[in-house]
Amino acid sequence: MPPQIIGNDQLIIILDTSAILSGKPIDFKDATLLTTPGVSSEINPGGRDYQLFQNLIEKGLIIQQPSKKSINKIKEVINKTGDSGRLSKTDIEILALAYEKKDEQVNVSIITDDYSIQNTANELNICFETISLSGITKKFKWTYRCRGCGKKFKENINICPICGAGIKNIISNKEELRK
Repeated sequence: MPPQIIGNDQLIIILDTSAILSGKPIDFKDATLLTTPGVSSEINPGGRDYQLFQNLIEKGLIIQQPSKKSINKIKEVINKTGDSGRLSKTDIEILALAYEKKDEQVNVSIITDDYSIQNTANELNICFETISLSGITKKFKWTYRCRGCGKKFKENINICPICGAGIKNIISNKEELRK
């Protein structure tokens, strides 16, 4: 989903860990690059990835923590889409930062290969681009089902309270992406 112009013409690109780990060049001549402290903590110091990360910082990558309000909004949304069990704390930070910037009427796009980030970004009408993989083509809504008795749950739990079996993610709804 390419970035679309809203509000003003400033473009912010938010990098997920997958964008940095890909090692692929990131074109940001007319954009501000942002990431979160969570992404920074996922980069192993001393390795090739760390050097790529440091190079991006030297070229202007800004590490920014999203507000608790934005993080809570993302948690609400991922509980509705069922992505809560599929997204890490860092993934939620990335989405929250993008949500904040969009709320500030800034043009924002997330660069990520993570399908659940893409799914949630689409739900929030936030643009995303992939770096190595093809992006999602359908929007999913996830639910959870017991492997034993088949009971469905809206929340992500590990053990079924009815029969004690494990829970698995299943797709409860899918539809074409908004263009």
